[in-house]
Amino acid sequence: MDCDVLVIGGGPTGATTALSLARRGFRVIILEKDEFPRFHIGESFLPRNTRIIRELGLEERLKALPHMAKHGAEFCFGQDPVPREFRFDSGFECGDSSAWNIERAPYDAMILDAARDAGTVVKTRVGVKKILKMTDGDVAVLADDGKEYRAKWLVDASGQGTVVGRHLSTRKVLPQLKKVAYFGHFHGVFRYADHRAGYPTVVMCKEGWFWMIPIDEVRTSIGMVLDADAAKEVGAKEGVSPNQMLAWGISRCPVLKERTKDATFPAQNGVTADFSYRCEPYAGPGYFLVGDAATFVDPIFSTGVCLGMASGVQVAEGIEGIERRGANADAVRRKYCKYVKGSSSVFFRLVYAYYTHPFRELFMHGQGPFEIQRAIISILAGHVFPKPSFKLRWRHRLFEFFVWVQGKKKIVPARETWSLLTAPGEGKGSPEVVVRTGAAVGAA
Repeated sequence: MDCDVLVIGGGPTGATTALSLARRGFRVIILEKDEFPRFHIGESFLPRNTRIIRELGLEERLKALPHMAKHGAEFCFGQDPVPREFRFDSGFECGDSSAWNIERAPYDAMILDAARDAGTVVKTRVGVKKILKMTDGDVAVLADDGKEYRAKWLVDASGQGTVVGRHLSTRKVLPQLKKVAYFGHFHGVFRYADHRAGYPTVVMCKEGWFWMIPIDEVRTSIGMVLDADAAKEVGAKEGVSPNQMLAWGISRCPVLKERTKDATFPAQNGVTADFSYRCEPYAGPGYFLVGDAATFVDPIFSTGVCLGMASGVQVAEGIEGIERRGANADAVRRKYCKYVKGSSSVFFRLVYAYYTHPFRELFMHGQGPFEIQRAIISILAGHVFPKPSFKLRWRHRLFEFFVWVQGKKKIVPARETWSLLTAPGEGKGSPEVVVRTGAAVGAA
């Protein structure tokens, strides 16, 4: 055996898994196809991440990186002059009530360095070419460096690469959540001067939504997520190229247009498929799937890294139970699959509802009986592991019932839908934008 545990992928999920295992005395190898640091979107984190970072002993390393404190978020429709504020400390006291926004390149590198410091062997620019064997106590892969790596256990943290899911043909895309994301880093975007300075802003439209995330003192991550069909329609009818789609969307959205009027845009935006999926079962003979390699939840509520890091710690505990305490492997797998399904399903339910207008009307109303709004805020803060408390669960179910009622008969004031495709814009083709010389997506 080359090691006890072979981890595919060195992002926050894989690095957290490796760090947790290495500190338990296991020999771990990470195979990472990219070189770190590398650009990645997903710069906003949940309060539940704060606890994970603290438990991993990485608080001081995190504080040393440029970041923005995050005490809540704001939501609005594209035509709203004043967004609605949601503070994490207005939820139930389930744990931490603050988090952070941070550029992913240094953050991801920080956790990978911590795993390396704990004894993990990290091999970058080495991807997995083929899975050769997966059985309990004996797994093997062929890497693209031409070497065969053998271990007792395989942990797939390959993100949307879903190496094991594709190998087993278990990756199932959820047809209702096929999206495309367009993104980039901007300078000079409007910034609040008070406690809202680090608030992510979510701007909703009929075809999808925008994000604005302050990631340090000068840069803001902005992105637009569209239904896949809407994205095709824009390209066909408006004549907008994919790498200028974000500028087109900003030009048609009053909120974005106002906040970026003095901003410097990147020369072009990045593009990525944003399809939600599952790769069940999340564990099997010789392997565990963690983070996006297990399931990808639409990023509207910034849940990805939190789910990934939490599942990585859970896998480390499971492998330790099997190897050191004689736990039954099948029982550990069942418990882990229940853990991933239980925590992710809460967010999936919110995401499905989020794309309906009745949900948005109730959510933006911000009030309700039985302190329902406090429960939803606590769930959105990430306090769902291993499952939400009873006081959150029954209120979430009641909220879903009210969403259903709102679709039949208005119980809160109706809100107009707002569409990018019918909003006045700059005309067909890519709008003119202020471009920083030499800037590229994600550049400093």
